[in-house]
Amino acid sequence: MKSAAAVTRLFVCNAQKNEVGKDVAKALKIELKKQGLKNLFSGGEKRKTRVQTCNCLDLCKHCKKGAGAALIIYPEGTVYGDVKPKDAPDIVREHLGEGQVINRLLIE
Repeated sequence: MKSAAAVTRLFVCNAQKNEVGKDVAKALKIELKKQGLKNLFSGGEKRKTRVQTCNCLDLCKHCKKGAGAALIIYPEGTVYGDVKPKDAPDIVREHLGEGQVINRLLIE
């Protein structure tokens, strides 16, 4: 049985009227497969990455950057806002692959 720590979860808000959250989640799933980061060995342990949509992250009042979606990367707690499907390659490559926070999307 996998420990909860062996799973990285990207929770994507899909409460927008234009449904951009669903498009972001789909783009992230495609990029994870394309870049080979859906399953990753980290520190000798196999890690899975899951993309999940949720109804509300309660970030609307904090996420005034634009018409994109908010997402939280768990368990680390990084919060991104105004995420659009075109941002998926950067999130997968830079954040998940290289461990670099993407400042242009970061909500602090």
